[in-house]
Amino acid sequence: MTQYSLAIDIGGTFTDAVLFADDGRTFVDKTLTTHGNLIEGFFRGVDLVLGRAGVTPQSVNDVVVHATTVVTNALIERKGPPTGLILTKGFSDILYIREEHRYDMYDPQIEYAEPLIPRECTFVLDERVYADGTVERPVGEAEVEEIIAQCRERDIVSVAVCLLNAYRNGVNEAEVARIFAEKAPDIFVSVSHDIAPQMREYLRTSTVAINAYTVPITRPYLNALIEELGHRGFKQQPLIMLSNGGVIGAERAGRTPVRMIESGPAAGALVASHFSRLLDKPELISFDMGGTTAKACMIQGYEPLVTGTFEVDRRYRFMPGSGMPITVPSIDMIEIGAGGGSIASVNSLGLLKVGPESAGSIPGPVCYGRGGTDPCVTDADVVLGILDPDNFLGGDMRLDAAGARAAFAALGERLGLDVEHAAWGVFDVVCEQMAAATRAHATDRGIDYRGLPLLAFGGAGPVHACMVAELVESTQVIYPPLASVLSAFGTLVTPAQIDLVRSLVARVDGLDWEQIGKTVSTMVEEGRAALAEAGIDDAEMQFSFGAELRYLGQQSEVKIALDFDPRKVRDADRICELFEAEYVTQYGLKLDTMPIELVNWIVTASGKTPSRGSGVHKRHDEQPAHKTRTVYLRGEATPVSVYQRADLRVGQVLDGPLIVEERETTSFVLPGWTLALHPDGSMIASRTKGA
Repeated sequence: MTQYSLAIDIGGTFTDAVLFADDGRTFVDKTLTTHGNLIEGFFRGVDLVLGRAGVTPQSVNDVVVHATTVVTNALIERKGPPTGLILTKGFSDILYIREEHRYDMYDPQIEYAEPLIPRECTFVLDERVYADGTVERPVGEAEVEEIIAQCRERDIVSVAVCLLNAYRNGVNEAEVARIFAEKAPDIFVSVSHDIAPQMREYLRTSTVAINAYTVPITRPYLNALIEELGHRGFKQQPLIMLSNGGVIGAERAGRTPVRMIESGPAAGALVASHFSRLLDKPELISFDMGGTTAKACMIQGYEPLVTGTFEVDRRYRFMPGSGMPITVPSIDMIEIGAGGGSIASVNSLGLLKVGPESAGSIPGPVCYGRGGTDPCVTDADVVLGILDPDNFLGGDMRLDAAGARAAFAALGERLGLDVEHAAWGVFDVVCEQMAAATRAHATDRGIDYRGLPLLAFGGAGPVHACMVAELVESTQVIYPPLASVLSAFGTLVTPAQIDLVRSLVARVDGLDWEQIGKTVSTMVEEGRAALAEAGIDDAEMQFSFGAELRYLGQQSEVKIALDFDPRKVRDADRICELFEAEYVTQYGLKLDTMPIELVNWIVTASGKTPSRGSGVHKRHDEQPAHKTRTVYLRGEATPVSVYQRADLRVGQVLDGPLIVEERETTSFVLPGWTLALHPDGSMIASRTKGA
């Protein structure tokens, strides 16, 4: 009996659907994201891809995996329900004070995003837990009941609880949750010692506040999704993609939506890791460009980099430090304001600017014919001749080429350029923006990006990847099968996984191994329970360990992976050795005279990586047929050969410039590059010497 698995990835512009059969057949489709009702777009994608395969929901007898923007949308749009925050007395302004850092030292009018929870919905308790976990003052039940009454008056439906030093001892937070469960069971309660049991009060408060704000949205969303899947005949509960690059059961994901924020982009980074193993390229650059943004991630040792904190809803979209921080593990990537819908404009100095504002799916670029009037990157690709307006999505979504030209005529007039040179200017600027961000991202992590292969995917990624590769001095671009929907496919090759972090601050030369053993064992059991909810058998569960350390007195930590289980091996010297090696990699030096402090312990619980291939048909016989069309390279008319991806054969080498079309995307290879089809179905472009 054929096994079918289904993946749906909701992005900012398109919703991608992938149906995979265990006999190697793969069916894909795309539909515009329905921001007003994401579930509508979800099932539109489901219907399209099932229709392509000619199967029913009952045939999907393997996993159903979902990556979604529902949490991100809720935060950016600020459409969440009234939410309360309970803090320790004397700390009521923590969301406003933040950590007292300035993300721009030279801006006297610096601004931050407004906190999700305002002062009038912030409450305090006269309780206290000391830094060592000792309870000095317990929670008073009458005080909590008074807060419940005030929540009722303000129609608050969800509450975040973040009490001082709860990461060391959460007993007072647990008591608040118990009283709410007894007196106000209809109010959602998120407690920091469960959501983010780590030191640093502002980071912990911000994280639990975001969780509380989004729980009343994600739980009904996921419940409705589960109900509709069952109503349509699907047998499985969905698995949800998390920011850390793993999938987990919908029930647990609904309780901790803060872990879902980078759901879709994380899937893209994980599939880049999958292809790095498949092609035996341990280091590469993951380049994912969709309709709204582009994302870059560094793959090192076949694995994506992971960070312990990231930001959402930045006051200035791409300015680090201007948003709300979240302290949960996430794939370490950089988001760039450059997607197919990024809007081109002329700034006050008369210079061309692209993004970060995006037309998204509503109204979308001018060529979508949905009411957009601002010229966008996709419009430029149409004007330049890279995209065939009659063959977008295989002809199912025809593009308005005349409208795109008219928009660029107006832009070109302001720049003193003709239509084609204005369009090439947009293509050039957006590629340079993405390359600059990628260079900075790699350099900040101590990685030499020069010469690394670039894996291009997303709807717009293959169009622009070759130019980006030239700018970052890469000599190879990989266009994988299913490139346009690769993030959705990534959820199908992603293991069930959850990353857990606990703060236990101590100098490495004075570690309390008994306490460490208890803490790590608790984390292992929590991970085991999460994997069990995702349907993973005990025999398939795997656990790995890590830590975050710093030199005594420093503010930031360095993450290391441990090659032993700290419950069984008590090797402080090895921990120091691993830390100093990583410190040298990142900063080029080590401080031999400084004591080392361990801040956080990390446990990663995961299931086995699924073995699913892309099932791409590869030809070995006749020469591929091609046609020629005019492309305005650097604004100048140039004849370019156009091939269909399905017609390419293994072993043939094609010279650029050339275009390779498939239903969901277009790959554009510049002059000075050659293209060959790898046996696994990936197209690999290589830069010729002297180019």
